Amino acid sequence: MSALVLDGLTKRYGSTVAVHGASLRIPHGQFVCLLGPSGCGKTTLLRMIAGLEEPSGGRLLIDDRDITDTPAHTREFGMVFQSLALFPHLTAGENIAYPLRIRGVSRADQRRRAEELLELVRLPGVADRPVSKLSGGQRQRVAIARALALSPKLFLLDEPLSALDAKLREAMQIELKQLQRRLGITTIVVTHDQREAMTMADLVVVMSQGRIHQAASPMEVYRQPADAFVADFIGLTNLLDGQVVQPGTVQVPGGALSLPNLPPSGRVLLSIRPEEVIVHPTSGDGSNGSLNRLPGTLSFMRDLGSSVEFRIDVAGKEIIALSRPQDRPPVEPGGALSVELPPGSCVVLPPMVAS
Repeated sequence: MSALVLDGLTKRYGSTVAVHGASLRIPHGQFVCLLGPSGCGKTTLLRMIAGLEEPSGGRLLIDDRDITDTPAHTREFGMVFQSLALFPHLTAGENIAYPLRIRGVSRADQRRRAEELLELVRLPGVADRPVSKLSGGQRQRVAIARALALSPKLFLLDEPLSALDAKLREAMQIELKQLQRRLGITTIVVTHDQREAMTMADLVVVMSQGRIHQAASPMEVYRQPADAFVADFIGLTNLLDGQVVQPGTVQVPGGALSLPNLPPSGRVLLSIRPEEVIVHPTSGDGSNGSLNRLPGTLSFMRDLGSSVEFRIDVAGKEIIALSRPQDRPPVEPGGALSVELPPGSCVVLPPMVAS
C-alpha cells in the first residue's frame, strides 16, 4: 500500500530551526495526530507536507515518489485551516464546489458533488444557505466537505476543532474519525489537545522544540513513553529519580524498588501512572515489610466521583495515586500510609539532562 514518508524534513527561519530532521512513515489509511505544545513545530511540519512551506532540508515522498519540490496545488491534498477560510459571500454549496469550479468542472457536476459531500458530512439540504447563517459546527463540516471535493490522496487539518465549545468538539471528534474510516483516506491532524489525539488517532506523533519524541499508537505512547517529556506531557504521571544500587534494585526517595529492565548501574528516571499506584493503610515505618512499598504521609485527598485522588508525601517527593472509591483506605490528611509501585507498571526512562 502507498505511504507518506518524511525523510529528515527540516525547516529553518534564519538562525531558528522550527523543525529538526523529522523522519516518519505513515501507512495508507492511517489517522495521524501531530501533538505537542504551542510552538513545537507541528503546524510548520504540516505546512511542509501540504507544500505551503518549503523545507530547508530533507525529502517528502508519497507512493515512493519524491514530491519535495511539487507545488501545493498539484499535490492532490485536501486541507482544512484553523480559520476554516470559507468565503463568507458564498453559500455552503458554492464553497464546497469552489475547487471544482476553478478546474472547469461543469455547474451540474459541481452541484452534484457538493450535495453528495453535504450528505457525507451530515448536512443535507443546506447547499443554498449562506455560510454566514451556519453554526460553528456546520461551518466546520462545510470546510471538511470542501477539502474533500477533489477526492484528495491526503487529508490535512490544522487545529480544526479549536474554535468549538467542549460538547460540540467532542461530537466532531467522533464524526471526523467515523468519516475518515468510511473514506479510508490518510489523515493528518495538528492538535495540542491530548484527549483529542488519544481519542481519534491510530498514530500519535509527539513533538517538542521541533523534534519528534515518539510516534506510536495512543496506548503505547501512554503506557510506554519514550522519554520524560512524553511521559509528562501525555496525561498525568509520577516521575521519580533513581539510582541503580545493584542489579535489579533502584534507590528512589523513600526506599528501594525491585524492578526488571534496569541498566546495570547509573541514574534512571521512573514513570508510573497514578492509576497504577496502590495505596495501603499502614503504621510504623509504613512499609509493612512488603516489596516495592514506600512509606508516606497523606497530604491531600479529593473525591472525583468515579475515583479518589491521593497526594502522598514520600520523603519530600509528592506521589499522586488514583483508586476506586470502594478501595479508599481509612486515612485522613496527615495520616500515615504506604504506596505500592508494582514492577510491571514502572517504566524505566533515561534520566533528564539539564539543558
